[in-house]
Amino acid sequence: MRAGRMTPGQQRGLDDGWPRFGLELETGPVDPASLFGRVAPLTFEIGFGMGQSLLEMAGAAPDQDFIGVEVHRPGVGALLNGLLKQELDNVRVYSCDALDVLRQCIADSSLDRVLLYFPDPWHKSRHHKRRIVNENFAALVRQKLKPGGILHMATDWEPYAEHMLEVMQQAPGYTNLSASDSWVERPSERPVTKFERRGERLGHGVWDLKFARRD
Repeated sequence: MRAGRMTPGQQRGLDDGWPRFGLELETGPVDPASLFGRVAPLTFEIGFGMGQSLLEMAGAAPDQDFIGVEVHRPGVGALLNGLLKQELDNVRVYSCDALDVLRQCIADSSLDRVLLYFPDPWHKSRHHKRRIVNENFAALVRQKLKPGGILHMATDWEPYAEHMLEVMQQAPGYTNLSASDSWVERPSERPVTKFERRGERLGHGVWDLKFARRD
C-alpha cells in the first residue's frame, strides 16, 4: 500500500473492515460464489480511489457483487469505513496491483464488468509507457470477461481518451458499444464524483468508452 495520512475514520475502516472485506493476493484464485455466498453478476473495479463511486454502485445494486482494487491506503480505509457504516456485504477489496489480481486471482470468463474510471493519464510523452491501457491490458481483460461482458472506461483527459479508443479499436475480440464507434453517453450506472463535478464547473469534458467481449 502507498503511504498516506489517515483520518480516524479511514484507520477504523482498515482496522475493523479489512478482516471482513479484505482479500490477499497470496491467497490465490477466488471463487465468487463462496466469497459472497451466492451467484450474482460480478463487477471488478480497477483503482477505486477514495471509494465513493464503488460505494454508491454497491449500495444501488444489492443484487450484484463487486471486487475493488486500490493501492492508496487512505482510499482503502475510506471505502471499508463506508461499507461498515452502510452495512453493505456485496464488496470485497484488494490493496495491490490490479493486474496481478486479474492474472492470479480471477478466473477466466468470470466477470460481467471491468471498470476503469479516471486512471492516471501520464500526461508527459516520456511517461506514456506507464499508462495502464495498452494491448496487453485489453487482452487480459478480455480473457477475464464473460462473453458479452463489458469493459467500461472513463477519463477527463481527451488525449488519453483518444489513446484508449485507438488501443481498443485495434484489440481483437471486442465490440464498441458506441453507435458512432467512438464514445458513449455517460451511462447512468456510473456515479458522478466530486472530482467530475468540479471538472464540469471548470469546463472539462469526460469521455466514456464501453467495449463488449465478443464470443
